[in-house]
Amino acid sequence: MNVYRTEQIRNIALIAHGGSGKTSLVDVALYDSGAVTRIGKVDEGTSVSDSDPDEIKRRMSINLTVIPTEWRGGKINFLDTPGYADFSGEVMAALRVADAAVVVVSADKGAEVGTELVWKYANEHELPRLIFVNKLDRENTSYDNALASLRSHFGTRVAPLTIPIGEQSALSGVVDLVSGKAYTFSGDKATPTDMPANLADAAARYREQLVETAVESDDDLMSKYLEGEELSEAELRHAIKKGVAERTLVPVLAGSCAKNIGVQTLLDAITDYLPSAAERMPAGASGVTAFVFKTIVDPQKGQQTFFRTYSGSVKSDAHIFNVTTNTDERLGQLFSMRGKTQEGVAEVPAGDIGAVVKLSNTHTGDTLGAKETQPLPPIHLPKAVFTASVTAKTQTDLDKMGTALARLTEEDPTLVVTRDPETAETLVSGMGESHIDIALERMQRRFGVEVIKHDRKVPYRETIKKKAKAEGRHKKQSGGHGQFADIWLEVEPLVGSEETYVFENKIVGGVVPKEYVPGVEKGVADSLKQGFIAGCPMVHIRVALVDGKYHPVDSSSQAFEVAAHIGMKEVVALANPVLLEPIMTAVIEVPEANMGDINSDLNTKRARILGMESVSDGIQRITAQVPMAEMLHYATDLRSITQGRGTFTMELSGYEEVPAHIQQEIVEAYKKERGEK
Repeated sequence: MNVYRTEQIRNIALIAHGGSGKTSLVDVALYDSGAVTRIGKVDEGTSVSDSDPDEIKRRMSINLTVIPTEWRGGKINFLDTPGYADFSGEVMAALRVADAAVVVVSADKGAEVGTELVWKYANEHELPRLIFVNKLDRENTSYDNALASLRSHFGTRVAPLTIPIGEQSALSGVVDLVSGKAYTFSGDKATPTDMPANLADAAARYREQLVETAVESDDDLMSKYLEGEELSEAELRHAIKKGVAERTLVPVLAGSCAKNIGVQTLLDAITDYLPSAAERMPAGASGVTAFVFKTIVDPQKGQQTFFRTYSGSVKSDAHIFNVTTNTDERLGQLFSMRGKTQEGVAEVPAGDIGAVVKLSNTHTGDTLGAKETQPLPPIHLPKAVFTASVTAKTQTDLDKMGTALARLTEEDPTLVVTRDPETAETLVSGMGESHIDIALERMQRRFGVEVIKHDRKVPYRETIKKKAKAEGRHKKQSGGHGQFADIWLEVEPLVGSEETYVFENKIVGGVVPKEYVPGVEKGVADSLKQGFIAGCPMVHIRVALVDGKYHPVDSSSQAFEVAAHIGMKEVVALANPVLLEPIMTAVIEVPEANMGDINSDLNTKRARILGMESVSDGIQRITAQVPMAEMLHYATDLRSITQGRGTFTMELSGYEEVPAHIQQEIVEAYKKERGEK
């Protein structure tokens, strides 16, 4: 592939609701540009972009893929992104290095939940964009309806740039409203033709919408238009490009990837109206500066690092400094990646995207350049919303699991691996259950590590509700010295203290010698960690050693430690022990239309609603306190109720007593588990 100047390069994020046809669009664009000789098919597993085994298996995009193609003497780097919320981290990485976006919409569905979400992301990155209405060859589709849906969601700045010739099975081409030319399509060729007479009125009406919106970006053209003068084609093109750059205009193009209709006019529109890399360069960039936006960890091929050059030119077989990790990196051969295909290149100039393998200290989000280079802004990744526990299937898997999980998180920063010190679980957090399932499958395929996924354990606590006193007696005779310790323990709820446990020695008269008291205290502390009714730590308890006996020969610190275990078991049983559960404060934001269903669902989860308030744009915020045990799968529940429009965060608020019937279920489950073990 040729080396292109910055002004000839366009970095375009393809974003959409899942199933809209982004990846099919890339495959058709490659064919139309002559990069491939046959069109890849997602459903057949032959797509250039969806080449990962997980993507082929599921027939959907999971990863961000860079697909460069040459068009009209320039280069378009398509950043093909997943359309499902579980993989929104990949979308954010693409938008971080894109100069503009193409939003793909399915004609039969119009603006969907995913469309709203990626539109919001594109707004956050202030990206100019076009919309491509795909699948207009399908039954029950209407370009008019799709446009109406888009304008109702995103406003009147959405305006048609092309309109279809024919509808549904009769779709045969498009009309360019700027030039007035019609195009029909055959293979990879677009043939100019006269506009069908029956489209003249519709074309005039839609062109008027386009002109009205476009001239808002230029005062001189606005005056000319208001005075009734006709704009020339050159003037209209100028106004469209300016309006797109300023995000006051979002042109809409019609087509069908399945019939290869309108893709070439889309490529022309990208070239004509979306900004080049030169027009979107950050101010103040100098020397050589590059940003790492994606990492692929593969034991066979080595680590692949994808970067965008922001200034200067990154060259093969050179040294570059990692500003983020403060280390020097030796670059080997640079590559231009197209899906899984790599082509060696001598350099990656400013504005272009490239890849390199086997960098040892470079990760996603790092800035590369000279020592004095200022770090570039990071990727703003969404926070994890779902957590699962994983256990190794075999000892061999356990030996390799830690390293394999670390490599997964290098590749996907939206995956977070932690260890819960209380439950001793390895926890994997991500954007949803599918996200974690696919990541664990990938770990097995790439690293040969198989794990079992479970719901995470709820970190219950135990406490007591009343004062009690009981004896702990340990006596054992064997051949020589025996073991003897006898103690009386008194317990009561610990109220009004920040301490979770207090031990007091109330022995008088030396009935338990002071050298044995530490053994008692250790036995008490150990037994509290293990719990008494469901294997959970006991908290908010005061324990006092009030009496006891010893034997001058058979007593020992160890014997008193055992007696303390026995005594605690006896005394806690008399003190009305109960379970405490973690209570989360959840902040949930949902469309107003979903409020009733959300409140009903929260009621089934034993929630206490603390407040409701309007946020903006028809979004309501609910603040509630909910038991953690009820929220383990809330990411999935919320997505189902709101079709993906709802979001939530939650944090620990405190602990409260578990209702008696639920405590009974937990205790029975614990006993059953212990019995099985």
